[in-house]
Amino acid sequence: MDEITKLMVEQLKDAYSAEKQALRAMPKMMKNATNERLKQGFQMHIDQTEGQVERVEQALELLGAKPGRKVCEAMRGLIEEASHEIEENDRGAMMDVVLIAAAQRIEHYEIAAYGTMASLAKAAGMAELGEMLGQTLAEEKRMDEELTRLAESEVNMAFIEEARSEMEEQASNENRRGGARRRAS
Repeated sequence: MDEITKLMVEQLKDAYSAEKQALRAMPKMMKNATNERLKQGFQMHIDQTEGQVERVEQALELLGAKPGRKVCEAMRGLIEEASHEIEENDRGAMMDVVLIAAAQRIEHYEIAAYGTMASLAKAAGMAELGEMLGQTLAEEKRMDEELTRLAESEVNMAFIEEARSEMEEQASNENRRGGARRRAS
């Protein structure tokens, strides 16, 4: 196996591990989402990721390799961070913001990985492999764009409105308590 193929196999094994880890994490993210479009987006991405796992398996097969037991440590860290954030926050609009941020971190990692692999495969004359990886890269970019659109059109404003409402309610409660104390003196 030449150096280019060896590197591609290692990168693909890493991508395989990353996709499998993401696939296991997404149902928890979907369960904690409150925005209906975000839930639907997670479900759509679960279905899409299953296809991406198959595509990575096909890419490895094309290179005469199998996924193996390699663990993508970067994805492990991204998912661990997302889990901590889910545990630290209550469900609601803020959770949706947190989930989008976590999902986009994962997408950006995958975009970097598939972009590098697709570019290398094409440069090495591995057209079929480059095309397969380019297809996954395009899907990851579209998901990232969808998350951005959802954040900008619904989720961010819902969180800001919820946070402002809570701040106003706290201020009102403090004013009432302060007025009651003044009357009692």
